[in-house]
Amino acid sequence: MPDADLSLAVPAVFFGAVGTAGQRCTSTRRLYIHKDIAPEFLKRLQKLYKSVVPGDPLIEGTLLGPLHSRSASETYSKAVEYLRSSGAEILTGGNKYDQAPLASGNFVEPTIAIPTSSEPNDYIWKTETFAPILNVAIFNELEQAINWNNSVPQVRSLRVIWL
Repeated sequence: MPDADLSLAVPAVFFGAVGTAGQRCTSTRRLYIHKDIAPEFLKRLQKLYKSVVPGDPLIEGTLLGPLHSRSASETYSKAVEYLRSSGAEILTGGNKYDQAPLASGNFVEPTIAIPTSSEPNDYIWKTETFAPILNVAIFNELEQAINWNNSVPQVRSLRVIWL
């Protein structure tokens, strides 16, 4: 909402979406954000995403570890390919890391996407990827975001944030 404290909200969304490579049940997958704060919010969020240091998450300062399996990495790639093929705007990320030593593991870039559709039954809104993909929908009125969210088929433990 327009009165959101971005200094608190941006880092919270960042950690919720990227922490543990998006592989916990409470990871943030959907962000409904008011049009009045979307540009500044997304600018700040992209800056944090670009500062991510991938690697061993047991090393201090490393937030993003690998996905747990090749299958999980393929699920990530399938979701990103769907976003691209459907015309989504990929603000950052969307690739596997391709430089050593990360290329030999299941390391993927944390991704922020603005899908072209906000339809709740769209694949990207109802699929749990267990990967660091944050899908953003920009709304005009709170009721619009509530309706979008309440219309998405129930997905086990999908975390949503409204701002």
